[in-house]
Amino acid sequence: MPFSVHSWWGFLCALAAFNIAAWLLAAAAIMRRRPETHPETFAIRRTQLVLSGLYVFGCAFRSVLPVYDVPRICMVDSWLSSVLIGRSIATIAELAFAAQWALLLREIARATGSEVLRAVARAILPLIVLAEVCSWFAVLTTANLGHVFENSLWGLSAALMVASLISIAPRWPATGRPLLAVWIAAGLAYVVFMFVVDVPMYWSRWIADEAIARDYLSIAQGVVDASSCKLASSRWEDWRNEVAWMTLYFSGGVWASISLILVDPRSTSVSNQSAHS
Repeated sequence: MPFSVHSWWGFLCALAAFNIAAWLLAAAAIMRRRPETHPETFAIRRTQLVLSGLYVFGCAFRSVLPVYDVPRICMVDSWLSSVLIGRSIATIAELAFAAQWALLLREIARATGSEVLRAVARAILPLIVLAEVCSWFAVLTTANLGHVFENSLWGLSAALMVASLISIAPRWPATGRPLLAVWIAAGLAYVVFMFVVDVPMYWSRWIADEAIARDYLSIAQGVVDASSCKLASSRWEDWRNEVAWMTLYFSGGVWASISLILVDPRSTSVSNQSAHS
């Protein structure tokens, strides 16, 4: 196995272990605070914990068993590396992550009385459900146009969330502004990455496939085709286009998910300040 791919895969596995440990620490912190936490607040934090757990453990699975969906390439030759299993786990994890942000924005909307934030909170999950449908279409048919729409929807959702966070920044408590700044900066970087790198990459793949008149699979054919790993590969040439997004996804994305567990806008001065706005 080439050193570069081996090192990257090893890093993803170590990252998965680190992320699980961080989630367990966050869970312990939530439970320690339970006696002094209002029951409704604790219920919301527990919901965030469960949603984050789905995302953290889903990403850990995909870090240990990476799969390149459309060409059916896997790192480990195992039935667990099938595209159907990996994509199913990814769908559950990504919907949970989107639900975390929707829940946070709903909390902030309740604290601030912002109808704009409430509308964005309601829109996030339907947008990501549609993105997942596009993803499944791309994965099963092998048509990268589905990924173009999928990642455009993710980029749009992130842009809406960043705009929402920026809008409430003046009323966010001073002690929480560093974390808010990190969310905004990471969100902006994500939006730029999606629309400057990721979406154009899938668009170029789609154009290249169209140029050679590629035959795409039907949904039924795709289910059969995606039920197993077609090629177990450790060649850098097979993975190099996946390294950037996978590394960022399984690091920054997971850390954002864990950070959402511990934030309670209603217990901060966001709600207090909104009363004077």
